Amino acid sequence: MTSEYRLRHAEPNDLATLIAIDDEASVLYTQAGLKLELAHNHPFVLAEAERWAKAITNDWVTLAVDQNDAPVGFSVCGLVDNQPYLDQLSVAPKHMRQGIGTTLLMKAIEWSASDPLWLTTYASIDWNQPFYERYGFVAVPEPLCGPQLRNILHQQRSALPAPEDRVAMVRYGG
Repeated sequence: MTSEYRLRHAEPNDLATLIAIDDEASVLYTQAGLKLELAHNHPFVLAEAERWAKAITNDWVTLAVDQNDAPVGFSVCGLVDNQPYLDQLSVAPKHMRQGIGTTLLMKAIEWSASDPLWLTTYASIDWNQPFYERYGFVAVPEPLCGPQLRNILHQQRSALPAPEDRVAMVRYGG
């Protein structure tokens, strides 16, 4: 990440900004052939916002901000099956390719310490599974996932496009 950016913890008033950054970054999925057309009042989106708000109160959301303290990217972590989980990693498109996503991922890995860090993602999109594999994550068959993570996968597969392409991944700590 270049010196014009820094990291800070999210505050409760940052939630709307997280959603806006995520919406902006979702355009890339459309360009990759996936149509993410969930309204802000869709149950999946509302549940996501609720998780993110809880993560903010737990200091589990890291923001990347520019020199004016304007958020340009974020990571949301939490606990799933009592293990660290990367719920979301998103960078505003005009700030991509500057190491922000990698820096946010490294912060999540640092947060997970020696525990496994879990996530769910798309298998066939370059900035998803292949990106995480470069940092030691491996795909995990669904039957080997904990019950909460399996539930997350089922929710994602019922709400998001290309459900067959959603996978769980883990990076073992240490």
